[in-house]
Amino acid sequence: MIPFDDSAHERFQAQGYLRLGKVASAAQLAGLQQRIDAIMLGHVRYANMRLQLFEEATGQLRRTMGCQVPTLSYRRIDDLEQDPLFLAYMQHPVFAGIAHRCVGDHVSVFRSMFMNKPARWHQELPWHQDVGSGWGIDTDPITTVWTALDEATTANGCMQIVPGSHLHGVLNERHFLAEDEQGIYARPEYVIDLPASAGEAILLHNLLLHRSGTNPTAAPRRAFSATYMSAATCTRDTGQSFPILFGPGALDPATVEGKAADLVQTFYG
Repeated sequence: MIPFDDSAHERFQAQGYLRLGKVASAAQLAGLQQRIDAIMLGHVRYANMRLQLFEEATGQLRRTMGCQVPTLSYRRIDDLEQDPLFLAYMQHPVFAGIAHRCVGDHVSVFRSMFMNKPARWHQELPWHQDVGSGWGIDTDPITTVWTALDEATTANGCMQIVPGSHLHGVLNERHFLAEDEQGIYARPEYVIDLPASAGEAILLHNLLLHRSGTNPTAAPRRAFSATYMSAATCTRDTGQSFPILFGPGALDPATVEGKAADLVQTFYG
């Protein structure tokens, strides 16, 4: 693991990303891998967990509330802070130190999200920043930890980034860059691949430009990300706050319960 000292913090602020090394133990990584498969297959169920299903027969994506179809082809799963294994990982002391330094003493999670590129996945994720008017919150978060659950390579669609692009500020409130903007901010000579070994964690600034490619291989490429932000952040429409990870009222993996239905009625982010 890389200590998040003054030097590391300065590198993160300058380049918009920082490799943290393998934060999870081998046993913890195996537990997360097994748990996400169990959630996709319906062996572990959360009624108010939002999933995005890739329907192999039609090639279409659709959202479901809870696991409706037992398959390993879910593209995305949100609300994982209600699972004790994922919650404990999000509250790892390394992430606590980063969150306290970058966010403050009272920290909530905006989204805790599993992302899956199933085998022979032919969709690319275009250039974007992890902000936008459609997120519906009163303050843009800046700190996300992304963790590879499988090895991410150029062959299976690893992340690509533009180091330092977060320094431009918010480029497009619509989240994704327009084609002419890509020619300005994401020119090929600015781009680097960001391969990662299974279990490696990478700290990302939410304004950092990033994308990912297709996965033509025979195995999935799975990852997990958690966005840390001030617990004072609320939704613009209802003033709803978000689950607390650090500080008074923080969730506890030993007692965490399923998410309340009213917290998932509207999709933010």
